[in-house]
Amino acid sequence: MDRRSLLKSLQSGLVASAASVVLPSVVFAAEKKDKRPIALLLPLTGPRARLGLSMRQAALLAENNAYVQSFDTGGTAAGAAAAAAKAIKLKPALILGPLSADEVPAVSSTIAGRVPVIAFSNDSVLRAPGTWIFGITAGQVTTAILRYARTRGVKTVTMIDDGSPWSAAAALAAGKSEGELGITVTILQVKPGQPLPNPGEAPDAVLLPGSGETVLAAARALKDTGIQLLGTFQGLDNRPTALAALEGAWLASPDPNAFGTFASAFQARNGGDPGTIAALAYDAAGIANTLRADNRLGIEGLMDAKGFHGVTGPVRFRTDGSVARDFAIVVAGPTGYTPVASSSGS
Repeated sequence: MDRRSLLKSLQSGLVASAASVVLPSVVFAAEKKDKRPIALLLPLTGPRARLGLSMRQAALLAENNAYVQSFDTGGTAAGAAAAAAKAIKLKPALILGPLSADEVPAVSSTIAGRVPVIAFSNDSVLRAPGTWIFGITAGQVTTAILRYARTRGVKTVTMIDDGSPWSAAAALAAGKSEGELGITVTILQVKPGQPLPNPGEAPDAVLLPGSGETVLAAARALKDTGIQLLGTFQGLDNRPTALAALEGAWLASPDPNAFGTFASAFQARNGGDPGTIAALAYDAAGIANTLRADNRLGIEGLMDAKGFHGVTGPVRFRTDGSVARDFAIVVAGPTGYTPVASSSGS
């Protein structure tokens, strides 16, 4: 997979074998393996079927097909509730999904805490005990990039808010980080097609949590000012003109090297390029696989303080349904993005 395809994919986002040993007079029986299925709740029909099928393919790269039972949500709350009702009859060890924010409450209410739910939504408001929000949230990446920037001496940050829900969530996270990190954050609201407002006294850094021309316009405007540009993984852009504008910017992202390994394996088996959301399904199924191998498949295993390593970054599950996630910090250069550090998100 070439570098351009890898970055395009990232924007969209080993099982140890054991042999039984027989000694002359004693036979040690292998520990009974947990064979309960995991239920995968995804939109396999409807407008988001293509994404749902890609996620299913990714999950099957990480977990034995014999243990995965897929249920079609159709991408609707009613469909998700029906899928959850069917899944619970199989007595699964974990439920992976659903995908959208509209579907999560329907699944949570149907399951009623009987099975741990790892949802792929990135709406952190939907977290609850027994339902974990596994999608990459604005709060996670915003906290990660600000935490790294603070270690590099950044004390004042101006954040550009383009009015999108993602940007609003990032602004909220940035505000909450001020006291913890010892930084001052100023929010500037902008509208598409209009020039950036004057931020007043020059900050140490400007944070743009979005993507596209808004990020590139700001990058060009800041090019020779000495102000550090901060961003998140949505802003990854491998076009030569974009790299020229973004050179020197710091961005919080899943590690491109780890993602590249996953993307190559996915492409070899299924063809096509997976996105970050498919990588989430791969990681969630990989967690199930790890817990199954350790005979800890369930809520106690999920709450392991050591957490789990995945393509989208190391994660730790909290009792309130939130997920702590670590990110790579990458620096934009003339030929691409180079990982230089790691940083913890909220």
